[in-house]
Amino acid sequence: MKAFLPWLLVLVVVLALNALRLRTLGTAVAIAWLVYCVWTWVRPRRRSPESDG
Repeated sequence: MKAFLPWLLVLVVVLALNALRLRTLGTAVAIAWLVYCVWTWVRPRRRSPESDG
């Protein structure tokens, strides 16, 4: 459940912004979240010193 908390928080923020007729800002938040998720998925992982050898 803890892993879904950021997703739920972003969803609530986007829905709240849409309800307040701030759809442009809600869209920007959703796109920023998507870019962040893609970045964390494709970014190169740091190699730990123990794995060298």
